Amino acid sequence: MIRTLVMLTFWGLALPPAALFCMPWTFLTGDISLMYRLFMWGALAGVRLAGIRAQTIGLQKLDPARTYIFMCNHVSNIDPPLMIPLLGRRTSVLVKKELFKIPLLGKAMRMGSLIPVDRGNRDAGIAAVEAAREVVRQGLSMTIYVEGHRSFDGKLMPFKKGPFYLAMECQVPVVPVTISGTHYVMPKRRFVIKPGKVDIIFHDVIEPQDFGSRECLMERVRRTIDSGLPVEYQAQNSPERTGASLGTASV
Repeated sequence: MIRTLVMLTFWGLALPPAALFCMPWTFLTGDISLMYRLFMWGALAGVRLAGIRAQTIGLQKLDPARTYIFMCNHVSNIDPPLMIPLLGRRTSVLVKKELFKIPLLGKAMRMGSLIPVDRGNRDAGIAAVEAAREVVRQGLSMTIYVEGHRSFDGKLMPFKKGPFYLAMECQVPVVPVTISGTHYVMPKRRFVIKPGKVDIIFHDVIEPQDFGSRECLMERVRRTIDSGLPVEYQAQNSPERTGASLGTASV
């Protein structure tokens, strides 16, 4: 409980002054990069203060000059502030539409090309995919939690089809990402954070020429993400293992 309060206190004290300084600059210049970097630093610093340490696997293989669609599993509210700053590049994400109604924050998120989504509205979901397509075509990477919701038990839930329509239309490389360990440190519907280690596995890039059909791509991404989960959470035992050949780096 103490670590959770430390993290929230840090965010509560550090981020508002940063926003107060950065937002006027961002609105005047139209350049979101400074605010993005500061908020990513604050997000990761808060997670570390909570006692969470991340080990990345395979991240060094990615080309920082390329545009990717990162497709990740999702089990915890701690996933985005832990993973996204580690990318080292600006990325767009889907954000609950309600947050865009907050003054200044909503404008800043739109300037950052974040995409509002209404999870309960199919038509709105289609519109979000269309907006994401425009963002990707501008050269900005996308990070998508392909289940749409957090998993209760750490196992993969059914995937949404939208991200795979997006990949097929834009013909942008897909990077399956397995987040393993956040189910322990902060599972769904638990407020208290436990200190612990989280593995974030960036699997081999799937190039557009290797997509096959949308269904084939979805199955391949699912099988790949599943292979990086602890054995007890896997839907099937896959011969594909991620390990020393990928290289590791602690952050």
